[in-house]
Amino acid sequence: MLWRVRGVTHYPETMGDMRLEELSATNIVAANTLTLKPGQEQYVAPVSHSIAEAYVNPATAWPRVVIDDDDVVVGFIMGNFDPDSPHDEFRGCIWRMNVAADAQGKGVGRFAVTALADEARSRGFDRLTVMFEPGELGPEAFFTAVGFEPIGETQFGETIAALTL
Repeated sequence: MLWRVRGVTHYPETMGDMRLEELSATNIVAANTLTLKPGQEQYVAPVSHSIAEAYVNPATAWPRVVIDDDDVVVGFIMGNFDPDSPHDEFRGCIWRMNVAADAQGKGVGRFAVTALADEARSRGFDRLTVMFEPGELGPEAFFTAVGFEPIGETQFGETIAALTL
């Protein structure tokens, strides 16, 4: 169950003291400087690319940061909600997700995906998709662990996976 205080979404029962906030002028620098583990950079576009996409597509983009109980930005997730997209995999999807190297394995990614899934449900979506490049250091194991199942492949060889909501 989630609750909101001054526009901030909290999930205290399942995710500890992490919270989700809209990307803003006060947290954008921290989001843009998240450091990944070595080798992960090739699988994730920089947050600055997401910021540009959110600016270009403000009606469908959903950029958020994950903040821990020490008020530190430890993750970033950007969803896209476009029920009219001609491509089913782009209707309700995760566009980008980054978790700070030292915060990986601590529930930050799961928290971010759960929050995005809750938002998708609240908007009437019954499925959430994600696309990722396969590889040893890539995010496939994570997305599979949180319930995504491969459903196809893009023309560029990326895996398309879906989570039924």
